[in-house]
Amino acid sequence: NPYFLITLLKQQKNYNIPNLENMIVGDELLNTFEVEKLKLEVLLFQAGYLTIDKAMQTPIGIKYKLKIPNMEVQISLNNLFLQYLLYDNFNDKRLELYEILFDTNMDEFKDIFTSLFASLANNNYTKNDISNYEGYYASVFYAYLSASGLDIIAEDVTNLGRIDLTIKINNNIYIIEFKVDEKDALKQIKEKNYTQKYLNEDKNIYLLGIEFSKEDKNISKFEWEKYEN
Repeated sequence: NPYFLITLLKQQKNYNIPNLENMIVGDELLNTFEVEKLKLEVLLFQAGYLTIDKAMQTPIGIKYKLKIPNMEVQISLNNLFLQYLLYDNFNDKRLELYEILFDTNMDEFKDIFTSLFASLANNNYTKNDISNYEGYYASVFYAYLSASGLDIIAEDVTNLGRIDLTIKINNNIYIIEFKVDEKDALKQIKEKNYTQKYLNEDKNIYLLGIEFSKEDKNISKFEWEKYEN
């Protein structure tokens, strides 16, 4: 039952769903068969939601880099996450996201995600401190965008760090940094020079700093600007 995945995910409250795009595991990938001992990424592999991208021989044994096999599986898996997280009456605007990002309508983009977090089932926060973790908010963002079929890169690697999330759409690139009860998400993008990775693509680059409140469990600050070289 795929909802077993969700139950396991909830138990691992600090698990960051976007990390599934950059997962590296060892022999437990092929040698673990007892459900009670399976890690989430191993279970996802055995259920077909992840596949081996490449095997790497290291001094301590073979490691496997995993990936989501295709867009269909990506959308299916993240739809599963959303169905579990959301109330049925949420005004789903995934079909509008492409146009919103194409036109750089950041007010509408913010409104969609403010509404999304306001619609999350309250029992997600019962008897746990999941709202304290940046990975939780990043996971909700990632799941919604992935289930929309958009071209996104989670934990986007640069020479100075990792961009939390990058979105590519037509002639626009969006670089996003998340923070929880911390300031200056936008400032970090600038200080880490995350834009350098995409300067040679000759596209419009937009910087988005999105901060969340543990108390309100929603967006507390949303800043953005267009990169000017």
